[in-house]
Amino acid sequence: MEYLGPEIVQALRRNQAPRERKLAVCSSGAHLAPADRAEILVALAGDSDKMVAEHAGQALLSQPVDAFVEALKRDEVLPAVFVYASERLVGNPDVADALVNNKNCPSKCLVHHVPYLSVAGIQVLMDALDRVSESASLAAAILQSSAATAEHKRLLQELLGPEAAIDEAALAEAVAEAEPDLAKRQSLVQRLSKMPVSERVQFAIKGGSEARRTLIRDANKVVQRAVLQSPRLTEQEVEAFAGMSSLTEEVLRLIAGNRNFRKNYAVVRNLTNNPKTPLDVSLHLLPMLNAVDLKRLTTNKNIPETLRSTATKLQRQRLEFKK
Repeated sequence: MEYLGPEIVQALRRNQAPRERKLAVCSSGAHLAPADRAEILVALAGDSDKMVAEHAGQALLSQPVDAFVEALKRDEVLPAVFVYASERLVGNPDVADALVNNKNCPSKCLVHHVPYLSVAGIQVLMDALDRVSESASLAAAILQSSAATAEHKRLLQELLGPEAAIDEAALAEAVAEAEPDLAKRQSLVQRLSKMPVSERVQFAIKGGSEARRTLIRDANKVVQRAVLQSPRLTEQEVEAFAGMSSLTEEVLRLIAGNRNFRKNYAVVRNLTNNPKTPLDVSLHLLPMLNAVDLKRLTTNKNIPETLRSTATKLQRQRLEFKK
């Protein structure tokens, strides 16, 4: 079968094709790949030409679900396909996975598909807290999912639960460390003090470095996680976080558990020297240290004795191995 060229396909997607070609797509597929035809039929179902729209709607009923799944995997899929899937293709796990793995899919189009997601699919959403926090309905659906883990549900309850009173003193202290400019500091304090959890999550992901440096110390764990998910987060910020003894053990454990963060040697070094890092995490990272930093760790009086003695033992073993 000879498929139509990309120029013609794009013209159909953009509703710039002649009426005859649109009707040909509805009646025979016009030599389109299944995913292309499924996507274009969705677009044509909303065509201003009633005959085209009617024929497209009828043709949609016979399209294989696999064709929609392939279309939904595309970064540039038409937004109308997300809406169609959210209304007409609910109940298929493959469709649910394709939607959740497409970062362009709106949160509102995911809600009815959550019951059909696997644990991995739920994790994809929890690793994208900006999507979850912008839709209370989506967060509530995940909370009710049988695939959600206890940890997922704990975080969602913090996101959806009643807002705890903000510790103004702690907030001011965190902002003071993050923003040296007095006027900007006061403005940031006022702004954050009025934000509910969902807005702080959005701000943690989309805001500037001063927002991240402040919100990494937020009392709400879901906000802390959002900071570490921010696409704007720099290596230098993660290095600084890894060395901050003012952070919770949970945040330090999250940093240590992120493979991308661990690729940065400074992060590993700062975590092992941070007295707040959980001992099991520090011990796991210990073999990654070079000879100079390992030796310094053996004399660090701020870390647990177990870590220091293990560092000394490892140093001796390395020296013995070189002989």
